[in-house]
Amino acid sequence: MQYRLSVAGRSLPFWWPQPPPHAEGVFMKKSFVAFFLALTAVASVTALGFAQSTTPSDSETVAAITQLENDAVKADLSQDSSFYDRYLADDWTGGTSRGTWDTKQSLLADMKDAKNNKTNSESIREVKVHVYGDTAIASYTSTYDSMIKGQHYARTIISTDTFMRRNGEWKQVAGHSSQAAK
Repeated sequence: MQYRLSVAGRSLPFWWPQPPPHAEGVFMKKSFVAFFLALTAVASVTALGFAQSTTPSDSETVAAITQLENDAVKADLSQDSSFYDRYLADDWTGGTSRGTWDTKQSLLADMKDAKNNKTNSESIREVKVHVYGDTAIASYTSTYDSMIKGQHYARTIISTDTFMRRNGEWKQVAGHSSQAAK
């Protein structure tokens, strides 16, 4: 069987070397592979660019977490439990400098009991935030004067808070505080 290659419906001249019978299929396969690789490369670059443009930079995350920590101080001073309702993950736990554990629910209940729980003064300093993708860890020093569960506390503590980005928002998932050395 004689095989004739044609271009644009016209046969090639007789002196043009004839390709082997499988050549047209190989050419099509190579063309398909090249097209598929080019399409994959374009899609990958587009997806990478989109992913990077929707993910905040580390400096933006540091600023956002630092702002949340400062807003928490304002919420404490104004007894704003709604801030903690938005800011804390539903499964949040916190270890206190008094040696107890709090949950989101227990913290919210305590904040609503203004007779036995009130922050008179509070400040934070030396805030450091480390970002690990969708996780961020903040450490800082806090000095406060508060009544907690009917007991007066005035102390300086060191704290570490862990945040996770959930559905595009930063939520605190855990916290721990210890009384600072004097």
